[in-house]
Amino acid sequence: MKEERKEFIESLKKRMLDYSVDVTNFVDGLPRSLSCQILARQLLRSATSIVANFIEAQGAASTKDFTNFLSISLKSASETLYWLSVFRKSHKGNQVLLKKLQKETFEFANILGSIVS
Repeated sequence: MKEERKEFIESLKKRMLDYSVDVTNFVDGLPRSLSCQILARQLLRSATSIVANFIEAQGAASTKDFTNFLSISLKSASETLYWLSVFRKSHKGNQVLLKKLQKETFEFANILGSIVS
């Protein structure tokens, strides 16, 4: 069971790294307008926070710390979904990549939510 959990965590970390690269590529492909650049910074910050807090949780000193880091990661996923929705509704950026990011963010939120509860 421990080996399965370890494999799941490692697989999820790899998925999250790929996700971070996809978010970076999405942001780099956005128009250089002021609104896009401001929104892009918010998206980049919240999306990478999902991953950073998940990684931080793996080294938590206590169950409380572990839960706190995962809760922050879950909140960041919710925020990221909002920013992605703004880009989708305004038709900014690569819409195919955007749809992929929304799907992956939603899946991360479900995984994190189930771990937290």
